[in-house]
Amino acid sequence: MKWSTVALAALNLGTRSANAFAPKATTAAFVPRALATASDSSLRMASVERLSDPSSELMDKTDVFIFDCDGVIWRGDSLIDGIPDTLDKLRAAGKKMFFVTNNSTKSRAGYKKKFDGLGLNVEAEEIFSSSFAAAAYFEQTKFKDTGKKVYIIGEVGICEELDLIDVPYIGGPDDNGKVPDMGPGGKVEHDHDVAVVVVGFDRNVNYHKIQTAQLCINENPGCEFIATNLDAVTHLTDAQEWAGNGSMVGAIKGCTGKEPLVVGKPGPLMIDYIVEKYNIDRSRICMVGDRLDTDVLFGQNNGLKSVLVLSGVTSEEKLLGEENEIAPDFYCDTINDFFTPAIVEA
Repeated sequence: MKWSTVALAALNLGTRSANAFAPKATTAAFVPRALATASDSSLRMASVERLSDPSSELMDKTDVFIFDCDGVIWRGDSLIDGIPDTLDKLRAAGKKMFFVTNNSTKSRAGYKKKFDGLGLNVEAEEIFSSSFAAAAYFEQTKFKDTGKKVYIIGEVGICEELDLIDVPYIGGPDDNGKVPDMGPGGKVEHDHDVAVVVVGFDRNVNYHKIQTAQLCINENPGCEFIATNLDAVTHLTDAQEWAGNGSMVGAIKGCTGKEPLVVGKPGPLMIDYIVEKYNIDRSRICMVGDRLDTDVLFGQNNGLKSVLVLSGVTSEEKLLGEENEIAPDFYCDTINDFFTPAIVEA
């Protein structure tokens, strides 16, 4: 894929365009590679190694690290111990870094504030969220020119990104707390000008939002269904896992019978941009995350190395279990292990 000079420039810090990220209008929903057979899985699991000599196994072979955020850099609003020092060491070693999150609750500007608040020196152009990827899709497909609207199940992050490209929308936080009339003759009125429903993580999801989304998709001819991600669980606090956007997308799938176009990981949108803009060999990029089905799969499907960290949602037991069919190149406890001395057997 080739990006034009104009498209690349449009995504620099401070601009409003996102079209370089977006797929062509005819792009179908992302379909992961076929799962391996049970016997293949067992063989692959045997080859998953814990990172033991990070210098030779990883650092010498990697120019760019792409980090997931939740479960890798922080848990909820709590920074994982040792992260600032590790990021400083990576920069000192001349490594480029990008932070790619499937969480759509914040815009890029919102995530910059979070990084700043946690004391992390991260530039805005190093941050990519699924809310930004959703806006990029609308920019590329020239949705604004249709005169139609977007209905949002989600939080302010999606709204802020659509505001930047002047795409009209309804729903989102404006529909928080709404309760439909379900008495005799009661119904929810929906806007017939809605041509796309976007479902992102929403801590205030309610029945009114679900009903409005299903009416738009089922009754508005040609209405599209877009999901920012399909994450099963997420980190809202450091005390436990919480139901993720997959639960909200599942509700809309259940009442419409339709599959969404997924704009976040493990799709190729963001990595295609990074590779083209920085002219980087994919084999010199490493995806680091805590999820097998998004982060590691994102690496596998896009020709990258991958490292799974155990600081998030995936346990060592799950990684090495017989039922798992997605194998990273290496795994470790946290990214702090990138600078751990090699383990020498006695």
